[in-house]
Parts: sequence; C-alpha cells; structure tokens
Amino acid sequence: MARKAVATKAKTQAQKLANVPQFTAEQDLEAYREMLLIRRFEEKAGQMYGMGLIGGFCHLYIGQEAVVTGITMASEKGKDAQITGYRDHGHMLVMGLDPKGVMAELTGRQGGLSGGKGGSMHMFSNEHKFYGGNGIVGAQVSLGAGLAFAAKYKGDGSVSIAYFGDGAANQGQVYETFNMAKLWKLPVVFIIENNKYAMGTSIERAAATTDFSMRGASFDIPGEQVDGMDVRMVYDAARRAIEHARSGKGPFILEMLTYRYRGHSMSDPAKYRSKDEVTKYRQERDAIEQVKARLIASGAQTEESLKAIENDIRAIVTEAADFATNDPEPDAAELWTDITISA
Repeated sequence: MARKAVATKAKTQAQKLANVPQFTAEQDLEAYREMLLIRRFEEKAGQMYGMGLIGGFCHLYIGQEAVVTGITMASEKGKDAQITGYRDHGHMLVMGLDPKGVMAELTGRQGGLSGGKGGSMHMFSNEHKFYGGNGIVGAQVSLGAGLAFAAKYKGDGSVSIAYFGDGAANQGQVYETFNMAKLWKLPVVFIIENNKYAMGTSIERAAATTDFSMRGASFDIPGEQVDGMDVRMVYDAARRAIEHARSGKGPFILEMLTYRYRGHSMSDPAKYRSKDEVTKYRQERDAIEQVKARLIASGAQTEESLKAIENDIRAIVTEAADFATNDPEPDAAELWTDITISA
C-alpha cells in the first residue's frame, strides 16, 4: 500500500509538471533580470527608508515579483495600460521606467516620476501607459475599467490591466466595476494579487469565500486561479486572459496566489504570521530562485554569468540610490503646479 501511495503521488506530480508551460532560455533570462531588478531595488528602498531618506508610507513588492513580470511579458508594452495600488515600484520598473526616476520619487526629489510630489504611493507615466500608484484601496479597479472604456471607445486595440489585492477585493466599488465591465464588454483584465494577508488579516478571517477567481461569477466574468510564484504560470494565464479581453469578449479575472516576504508596509512588524511560514516560502517557492535553478540546470547560464548579471543589477540600483539622494528637492513654486483651482 505504501509503494502504491508513493507511486500515485509521483504520477500526480509528473502530471502537474507536464502541465507547466515551458519558457525558452531567453524568456527565463528576461524574467530573471526583471525580477532581480525589482528585488534588489526594493531591498535598497527598504534600507533607505530605515535611514530616513524616504518619508511617508512605503510598501515593498519583495516576494511577488513573478506576478507583474509574467503579466507584463504577456502584454504589449507601450500599448496596454496598467494600473495598481500603492505597492507599485515593481510595476513601474518592469514597464521600463527609469529606476533613477522611481527612486527619486520615493525620496521626494525633483527628478522623480511625479516631480517628487507623489512619493511611494503615487507615481504615474502617461508615456509608458502606467496610471499609478493609487493610495485609495480598490479605487484603481474602477479607474482601470475607465481606461478600458477609453480603449474601446477609441478602438485602439489595447487592454487595461488592473491590479489589486485580496483586501481590496472586498470593496464594494470593485463589484460595481465588474458589473459595468461585463455589461459593456470592456477590454480589461483584473489581477487579484492574493498575498494571503491584506494589511494583516488573513483571508480566512476576512473573506466568506477565499477563491477570489470566482468573484466575478455572478457577473458572468470568467476567472482563473494561478500559481503566482511561478513566472511561467503567470505568463501563460496572462497571455490567455489578455487575448480574451483584446478579442472583444470582455473582462477576465486572474487570481495570483503569491506571497510577500515583508510586512504590509515598512511600519508593519508582521507578527500575525510565523517566521516558519515566511521561511518556507523563501526556501521552497521563491520565484527568482526557481528561474535561476532552471537556467543553470539547462546549461543556458552558469553561476558566474548569473553573478555578472547580479552585479549589473546592483550597479543600476546603486546609481538610482545615489541620484535619489543627491538630486535637488522640488522648488516651493511646484506646490502650485499640476492642480486645478476653482473659484
């Protein structure tokens, strides 16, 4: 019986592996670079926050890198719009925004993407079709549908990708948006980044139903639950969901099962979960280590070549940190720009 159970388990594991979409060596290397840039950038941001160089709130993306990386790889850069909440640094980096501009915004300098006036939670680039960085929980979902409405109205063939968390998924405006998005068949993909804890409350304590991919069922919006710690799975699901939306079939929901290694924000000690849980994810599920292992096992890269990439990434991040530390602060006159004053 024991041998039979082992054989059955091995067969099940083999079937799972057979269903995993495969990346080329070039795709793995692209994903590795992008995810490593996010990881090292966020680690540096955490250090700078601790040194008092970054004020206000700061929400790091460490652990969740595979989500935005896989989705952006599946999208059309420069065409498809993306919008997210306040855990936004990684999204901008993968979309091609200058790390110096991202870091300078964190430190409130004039070279920042929002002129140093938005900080960590409010960054924006119309050129790259990145629409924030939004501080109000769940607000980006409605705005994302608005971007999709504009795309359909103009007939430009683009898709809007709206990210939000498991906590935001319980906001009422999300379901109003689902209804309108389906009613008007808007080209929008809703990405629920389920990192298990919202701010600090586990999904089991906050949600009556914890399969967030089914949240659009009453609106007839299809959904899929995805391993958000495997960039290949993310890419494959995102490719299908984006094509669904682009082809005129309306919205699609992807629930990304992911995990953040740090607290909700820099002020969160994360005492609501065990150290063993975090360690288990880091050791067994880390998205970057998975890709690194594949690149070495396939012979596409060596430890030495990956170390060289690591050094390049660290140099980029160091340059960004230096720029963000030495760049001047905005002039006081900037208080009056980018606003509308009515009588």
